[in-house]
Amino acid sequence: MFNSLSSIASQLRRFSRLAAVLVFAVVAPAVAAEPKPDFAVKTKYIEASVILGDGIKSNAALAADCLAEGKRWVEHNRTDAAKEFKASPDLFRDGRAWTFERSYSRVSQVSGRYVSVVRTDYTYTGGAHPNTDINTILWDDSAGKRISIRPFFKETADNGPTLKALRNAAVAAVKAEKKVRGIDDAGGIDWYKGIEPTLLKVGAVTLAASTESGKSAGLEFHYPPYAVGPYVEGSFVVFVSWRTFEPYLSPQGAAIFAGDRAKAAKQDK
Repeated sequence: MFNSLSSIASQLRRFSRLAAVLVFAVVAPAVAAEPKPDFAVKTKYIEASVILGDGIKSNAALAADCLAEGKRWVEHNRTDAAKEFKASPDLFRDGRAWTFERSYSRVSQVSGRYVSVVRTDYTYTGGAHPNTDINTILWDDSAGKRISIRPFFKETADNGPTLKALRNAAVAAVKAEKKVRGIDDAGGIDWYKGIEPTLLKVGAVTLAASTESGKSAGLEFHYPPYAVGPYVEGSFVVFVSWRTFEPYLSPQGAAIFAGDRAKAAKQDK
Protein backbone atom coordinates (compact mmCIF):
# COMPACT_ATOMS: atom_id res chain seq x y z
CA MET A 1 0.00 0.00 0.00
CA PHE A 2 2.82 2.38 0.95
CA ASN A 3 4.72 1.57 -2.23
CA SER A 4 1.60 2.22 -4.26
CA LEU A 5 1.05 5.64 -2.62
CA SER A 6 4.72 6.48 -3.07
CA SER A 7 4.49 5.64 -6.76
CA ILE A 8 1.41 7.85 -7.16
CA ALA A 9 3.15 10.73 -5.36
CA SER A 10 6.19 10.34 -7.60
CA GLN A 11 4.02 10.45 -10.70
CA LEU A 12 2.25 13.56 -9.43
CA ARG A 13 5.59 15.30 -8.87
CA ARG A 14 6.69 14.43 -12.43
CA PHE A 15 3.36 15.70 -13.75
CA SER A 16 3.74 18.99 -11.83
CA ARG A 17 7.23 19.53 -13.26
CA LEU A 18 5.95 18.81 -16.76
CA ALA A 19 3.02 21.20 -16.29
CA ALA A 20 5.40 23.93 -15.12
CA VAL A 21 7.54 23.46 -18.22
CA LEU A 22 4.49 23.62 -20.47
CA VAL A 23 3.19 26.77 -18.77
CA PHE A 24 6.59 28.43 -19.16
CA ALA A 25 6.71 27.43 -22.83
CA VAL A 26 3.34 29.03 -23.45
CA VAL A 27 3.85 32.17 -21.38
CA ALA A 28 7.51 32.90 -22.14
CA PRO A 29 7.03 33.87 -25.82
CA ALA A 30 4.18 36.23 -24.84
CA VAL A 31 6.36 37.88 -22.22
CA ALA A 32 9.28 38.14 -24.63
CA ALA A 33 7.00 39.79 -27.20
CA GLU A 34 6.16 42.67 -24.87
CA PRO A 35 7.80 45.83 -26.26
CA LYS A 36 10.53 47.37 -24.14
CA PRO A 37 9.69 50.93 -23.08
CA ASP A 38 11.80 53.69 -24.59
CA PHE A 39 11.31 55.61 -21.35
CA ALA A 40 9.98 54.43 -18.00
CA VAL A 41 9.51 55.65 -14.44
CA LYS A 42 8.60 53.55 -11.41
CA THR A 43 8.11 54.86 -7.87
CA LYS A 44 5.89 54.03 -4.89
CA TYR A 45 3.03 55.95 -6.44
CA ILE A 46 3.44 55.74 -10.23
CA GLU A 47 4.41 53.32 -12.99
CA ALA A 48 4.72 55.09 -16.33
CA SER A 49 6.18 54.26 -19.72
CA VAL A 50 6.53 55.55 -23.27
CA ILE A 51 6.82 53.15 -26.21
CA LEU A 52 7.78 54.08 -29.78
CA GLY A 53 6.79 51.75 -32.61
CA ASP A 54 9.46 50.58 -35.05
CA GLY A 55 8.13 52.91 -37.75
CA ILE A 56 8.64 55.83 -35.37
CA LYS A 57 12.13 54.78 -34.33
CA SER A 58 13.26 54.57 -37.96
CA ASN A 59 12.61 58.32 -38.31
CA ALA A 60 15.08 60.09 -36.02
CA ALA A 61 13.41 63.51 -36.00
CA LEU A 62 9.92 62.08 -35.45
CA ALA A 63 11.19 59.72 -32.75
CA ALA A 64 12.88 62.57 -30.87
CA ASP A 65 9.73 64.68 -31.08
CA CYS A 66 7.45 61.91 -29.81
CA LEU A 67 9.82 60.85 -27.04
CA ALA A 68 10.20 64.42 -25.78
CA GLU A 69 6.41 64.81 -25.69
CA GLY A 70 6.03 61.45 -23.93
CA LYS A 71 8.56 62.40 -21.26
CA ARG A 72 6.72 65.66 -20.58
CA TRP A 73 3.47 63.71 -20.24
CA VAL A 74 5.04 61.28 -17.78
CA GLU A 75 6.57 64.10 -15.73
CA HIS A 76 3.23 65.93 -15.54
CA ASN A 77 1.49 62.79 -14.28
CA ARG A 78 4.31 62.00 -11.86
CA THR A 79 3.91 65.44 -10.29
CA ASP A 80 0.16 64.94 -9.90
CA ALA A 81 0.61 61.44 -8.46
CA ALA A 82 3.20 62.67 -5.96
CA LYS A 83 0.81 65.34 -4.69
CA GLU A 84 -2.01 62.81 -4.35
CA PHE A 85 0.28 60.30 -2.65
CA LYS A 86 1.11 62.91 -0.03
CA ALA A 87 -2.48 64.11 0.40
CA SER A 88 -4.28 60.73 0.25
CA PRO A 89 -1.85 57.88 1.01
CA ASP A 90 -4.73 55.42 1.52
CA LEU A 91 -5.34 55.47 -2.22
CA PHE A 92 -1.91 53.85 -2.67
CA ARG A 93 -2.06 51.26 0.11
CA ASP A 94 -0.99 47.67 -0.48
CA GLY A 95 1.56 48.77 -3.04
CA ARG A 96 -0.97 50.25 -5.43
CA ALA A 97 0.35 52.82 -7.86
CA TRP A 98 -1.13 54.90 -10.65
CA THR A 99 -0.40 53.51 -14.11
CA PHE A 100 0.29 55.52 -17.25
CA GLU A 101 1.28 54.01 -20.60
CA ARG A 102 1.70 55.96 -23.82
CA SER A 103 2.47 54.39 -27.20
CA TYR A 104 3.16 55.89 -30.62
CA SER A 105 2.44 53.86 -33.79
CA ARG A 106 2.90 54.81 -37.43
CA VAL A 107 -0.15 53.89 -39.53
CA SER A 108 0.70 55.37 -42.94
CA GLN A 109 3.15 57.44 -44.96
CA VAL A 110 1.98 59.43 -47.96
CA SER A 111 4.09 60.88 -50.80
CA GLY A 112 7.17 59.88 -48.83
CA ARG A 113 6.48 62.97 -46.77
CA TYR A 114 3.39 62.87 -44.55
CA VAL A 115 3.54 60.37 -41.69
CA SER A 116 0.37 59.56 -39.75
CA VAL A 117 0.84 58.51 -36.14
CA VAL A 118 -1.67 57.19 -33.62
CA ARG A 119 -0.92 58.06 -29.99
CA THR A 120 -2.66 55.85 -27.44
CA ASP A 121 -2.76 56.61 -23.71
CA TYR A 122 -3.71 54.02 -21.11
CA THR A 123 -4.28 55.29 -17.58
CA TYR A 124 -5.51 53.76 -14.35
CA THR A 125 -5.75 55.75 -11.14
CA GLY A 126 -8.35 53.61 -9.41
CA GLY A 127 -12.04 53.35 -10.14
CA ALA A 128 -14.22 50.94 -12.05
CA HIS A 129 -11.93 50.52 -15.05
CA PRO A 130 -8.85 51.94 -16.79
CA ASN A 131 -9.25 54.74 -19.32
CA THR A 132 -7.97 54.95 -22.88
CA ASP A 133 -7.44 58.10 -24.89
CA ILE A 134 -6.56 58.19 -28.58
CA ASN A 135 -5.06 61.07 -30.50
CA THR A 136 -3.15 61.46 -33.74
CA ILE A 137 -0.13 63.25 -35.12
CA LEU A 138 0.49 64.28 -38.73
CA TRP A 139 4.23 64.69 -39.31
CA ASP A 140 5.69 66.53 -42.28
CA ASP A 141 9.06 64.92 -42.99
CA SER A 142 10.12 67.69 -45.37
CA ALA A 143 9.52 70.41 -42.80
CA GLY A 144 10.56 68.24 -39.86
CA LYS A 145 7.53 69.20 -37.77
CA ARG A 146 3.94 68.41 -36.92
CA ILE A 147 1.22 69.89 -39.09
CA SER A 148 -2.57 69.75 -39.34
CA ILE A 149 -4.73 68.79 -42.31
CA ARG A 150 -5.33 72.52 -42.96
CA PRO A 151 -2.97 72.78 -45.98
CA PHE A 152 -4.94 70.10 -47.82
CA PHE A 153 -8.12 72.21 -47.99
CA LYS A 154 -9.08 75.53 -49.53
CA GLU A 155 -10.49 76.70 -46.21
CA THR A 156 -10.90 75.24 -42.72
CA ALA A 157 -12.79 77.94 -40.83
CA ASP A 158 -14.76 76.84 -37.78
CA ASN A 159 -18.31 75.99 -38.88
CA GLY A 160 -17.26 76.57 -42.48
CA PRO A 161 -18.29 74.40 -45.43
CA THR A 162 -15.25 72.11 -45.30
CA LEU A 163 -15.48 71.20 -41.64
CA LYS A 164 -19.26 70.89 -41.77
CA ALA A 165 -18.83 68.37 -44.60
CA LEU A 166 -16.13 66.47 -42.68
CA ARG A 167 -18.20 66.48 -39.50
CA ASN A 168 -21.30 65.14 -41.25
CA ALA A 169 -19.28 62.47 -43.06
CA ALA A 170 -17.55 61.35 -39.84
CA VAL A 171 -20.84 61.07 -37.93
CA ALA A 172 -22.41 59.09 -40.78
CA ALA A 173 -19.41 56.75 -40.80
CA VAL A 174 -19.65 56.15 -37.03
CA LYS A 175 -23.37 55.42 -37.31
CA ALA A 176 -22.70 52.96 -40.14
CA GLU A 177 -20.01 51.23 -38.07
CA LYS A 178 -22.38 50.93 -35.11
CA LYS A 179 -24.95 49.32 -37.39
CA VAL A 180 -22.34 46.79 -38.53
CA ARG A 181 -21.55 46.01 -34.89
CA GLY A 182 -25.23 45.60 -34.08
CA ILE A 183 -25.31 48.58 -31.72
CA ASP A 184 -28.66 50.27 -31.16
CA ASP A 185 -28.00 53.98 -31.44
CA ALA A 186 -31.56 55.11 -30.75
CA GLY A 187 -31.07 56.00 -27.06
CA GLY A 188 -31.80 59.34 -25.48
CA ILE A 189 -28.18 60.53 -25.40
CA ASP A 190 -26.78 62.51 -28.32
CA TRP A 191 -23.33 61.00 -28.50
CA TYR A 192 -22.42 63.06 -31.55
CA LYS A 193 -22.71 66.54 -30.09
CA GLY A 194 -19.02 66.30 -29.16
CA ILE A 195 -18.09 66.05 -32.84
CA GLU A 196 -18.08 69.66 -33.93
CA PRO A 197 -17.23 71.32 -37.26
CA THR A 198 -13.93 72.70 -36.00
CA LEU A 199 -10.43 71.46 -36.67
CA LEU A 200 -9.82 70.53 -33.03
CA LYS A 201 -13.16 68.86 -32.34
CA VAL A 202 -14.11 67.04 -35.54
CA GLY A 203 -12.00 64.06 -34.47
CA ALA A 204 -8.40 62.86 -34.49
CA VAL A 205 -7.47 62.12 -38.11
CA THR A 206 -4.90 60.12 -40.02
CA LEU A 207 -4.29 59.81 -43.75
CA ALA A 208 -5.70 56.47 -44.88
CA ALA A 209 -3.45 54.22 -46.95
CA SER A 210 -4.46 53.95 -50.62
CA THR A 211 -4.38 51.31 -53.32
CA GLU A 212 -2.33 53.86 -55.29
CA SER A 213 1.27 53.99 -54.17
CA GLY A 214 2.27 57.17 -52.37
CA LYS A 215 -1.31 58.44 -52.16
CA SER A 216 -3.99 58.60 -49.48
CA ALA A 217 -7.50 57.22 -49.98
CA GLY A 218 -9.07 59.67 -47.53
CA LEU A 219 -9.25 60.36 -43.83
CA GLU A 220 -9.60 57.99 -40.90
CA PHE A 221 -11.23 59.41 -37.79
CA HIS A 222 -10.19 57.94 -34.43
CA TYR A 223 -12.58 58.15 -31.47
CA PRO A 224 -11.66 56.73 -28.04
CA PRO A 225 -14.16 55.14 -25.63
CA TYR A 226 -16.82 57.62 -24.44
CA ALA A 227 -16.27 59.92 -27.44
CA VAL A 228 -19.20 58.63 -29.53
CA GLY A 229 -20.79 56.09 -27.22
CA PRO A 230 -20.69 54.49 -23.77
CA TYR A 231 -17.49 52.85 -22.54
CA VAL A 232 -18.73 49.35 -23.35
CA GLU A 233 -18.80 50.20 -27.08
CA GLY A 234 -15.06 50.75 -27.08
CA SER A 235 -13.19 52.87 -29.61
CA PHE A 236 -14.02 53.59 -33.25
CA VAL A 237 -11.86 54.09 -36.33
CA VAL A 238 -13.99 55.15 -39.31
CA PHE A 239 -13.08 55.99 -42.88
CA VAL A 240 -14.20 58.87 -45.11
CA SER A 241 -13.20 58.62 -48.78
CA TRP A 242 -11.41 61.55 -50.39
CA ARG A 243 -14.20 61.65 -52.97
CA THR A 244 -16.55 62.87 -50.24
CA PHE A 245 -14.52 66.03 -49.66
CA GLU A 246 -12.93 66.42 -53.12
CA PRO A 247 -14.66 69.79 -53.83
CA TYR A 248 -12.95 71.32 -50.79
CA LEU A 249 -9.38 70.21 -51.56
CA SER A 250 -6.58 72.67 -52.17
CA PRO A 251 -4.01 71.94 -54.93
CA GLN A 252 -1.77 70.46 -52.22
CA GLY A 253 -4.58 68.19 -51.08
CA ALA A 254 -5.59 67.20 -54.61
CA ALA A 255 -2.01 66.05 -55.17
CA ILE A 256 -2.02 63.48 -52.38
CA PHE A 257 -5.52 61.97 -52.48
CA ALA A 258 -6.36 59.21 -54.96
CA GLY A 259 -7.40 55.58 -55.20
CA ASP A 260 -9.36 53.40 -52.81
CA ARG A 261 -8.71 52.42 -49.23
CA ALA A 262 -6.03 49.80 -48.91
CA LYS A 263 -6.48 46.81 -46.64
CA ALA A 264 -5.74 47.77 -43.05
CA ALA A 265 -2.05 47.56 -42.30
CA LYS A 266 -0.82 46.38 -38.93
CA GLN A 267 0.26 49.21 -36.69
CA ASP A 268 3.81 49.38 -35.41
CA LYS A 269 4.35 47.58 -32.13
